[in-house]
Parts: sequence; structure tokens; C-alpha cells
Amino acid sequence: MNTFCISLLLTLSTGLFCAQSPQKAKKPLVVFVCGDHEYSGEETLPIIAAELEKNYGMRTIVLKASPDHNSEENIPGLEALKDADLAVFFLRWRRLPPEQLAHIEAYLKTGKPVMGFRTTTHAFNFPKGHASEKWNAFGEFALNAPPGWGGKAKHTHYGHNSSTDVSIVPKEANNPILTGVAKDFHVRSWLYHVVPDYPVKGSTWLLTGKAVNPERPAVENPVAWTGTNSFGGKVFMTTLGHPEDFRIEAFQRLVINAIHYELGLKIPTKWKGKMDIQVPYRVAK
Repeated sequence: MNTFCISLLLTLSTGLFCAQSPQKAKKPLVVFVCGDHEYSGEETLPIIAAELEKNYGMRTIVLKASPDHNSEENIPGLEALKDADLAVFFLRWRRLPPEQLAHIEAYLKTGKPVMGFRTTTHAFNFPKGHASEKWNAFGEFALNAPPGWGGKAKHTHYGHNSSTDVSIVPKEANNPILTGVAKDFHVRSWLYHVVPDYPVKGSTWLLTGKAVNPERPAVENPVAWTGTNSFGGKVFMTTLGHPEDFRIEAFQRLVINAIHYELGLKIPTKWKGKMDIQVPYRVAK
């Protein structure tokens, strides 16, 4: 083979190699934003994050209230949301400064997906008349959930001594997010009351819950749903999230599936196995 042919082959092979490199998919970045007083989201979600990195080819960043979970006015590092492909929130009654809220608002305005756990329905708690009061309705405008706790929506629960029987909504039995999720399972979370006005119209109910040993008459409520929020972003919201819920394989599977759904990725059909999540519950502040 002459020198020209060898040179041509080298050029072509190098070109093919270079052309393939950009096609390698960049690992999606999931940013977890934690600060909830009560449910130890700062401990459960890092375990989920580690699992995503180890077994599901994702990058993660976990942001926490500082200096501890009871610190309501500071979650450092929110600028990471600029590069996030998915933002996951587990918050309760925060009062973040405007410069930190600006990072969350900028993310929401991109129309990228949002995921929320339990008390994120009442993520913020600014006093009436405060310049950031609109953030008290984060649950509604970001997650199709009630706009805060109590109020006109009568968002409440059925007592700390109750728990919840969870069932798949029959017509959603083949929804990819529910792949491998048990048809019925029991969780420690006391049921949140969100009906009749929430989740907002157009949302898809995936799971419903029935209160077990409620302190007052209870009705069935959705405990997980999807939809599109007011910014055009995909939503997955669950009102579950007690640390003991995270010990349950059905709930773990739901969370991993939902993260894939939010990112537009194929739901894994092969389960990598149950995670060991032994995190305590804290009495609310």
C-alpha cells in the first residue's frame, strides 16, 4: 500500500473516531434541593443520588439548608440549577433571600422538569405582604399541588398517628412510571388531603391513598401525579416522603422511574435492587 493510501486511511479513521465522540450522550445532571425540618430529606435524597450515579449513569448535586435542616433562610449553591436537567425539591417552609429564589425562578422559566416530595407543597412561608410572598404558592405553580398549607385549599392531613394504604390507579396500570411498582403497598406517611381542587386540572393521578386509623373522617386522595406546570415543565409530585417510605421497595422503584421519566429517558425494566435506607423521622419544628 502506498503512502497516499495509508495517509487517506488514517485520515478517514481519525475522522470517524472524532465524529462518534460528540454522539456520546452527556450524563444528565439531577440537582436535589433539600430543607424540610421534619422528614430527613437531607439524608434520604443523597442515598437516591448515589444510586443514580452508581447504577443509572447520572450526575447529581445535593444542596442542603445551611448550617442545618432547620435553617430556613439559606440553601447555598443554587446556582447549580443553571446546568441542571432536572430539579428535585424536598422543602418545607423556607424563607430564602431574593438572590437564591432567583436561581429557582430562572430554572422554572426554562420549562425544564420539576419533581417534588411531600412538604414541598408548602415549600415557602413568607409573611403576608412580604416581597416574596408569591413563593408561598410554589406547590401550585411549580408542582400542580395545593398552594401552601391550609388556606382556601384546605390542604391538611389525617393525623400523625395514621398511615396510608397506597394503590395504583387502575387506568394507569401500564404507565411506564409504575413499572415494577407493587399494585398495593403501605407507607408510614399520614395521608395529605388535597382534593377536590388539586392536583390541578389536567394532571394525571398515578397512585391514590386511603388513610389507616385517621383521627377524623377521611377520603381517598391522590398521592402521586404527573402533569405540566405553569411554566410548561414536566411535573412529578408525590405527597409521600416520610423516611420510612424510602425503605419500601415499591416507593424506591417509583422514585427511580419518575426521575427517568422526567429526564425523558427510558424507564429501566431491570431493577438494580433495593436500597438500604435507614433514616430516622424528626419531630417537626
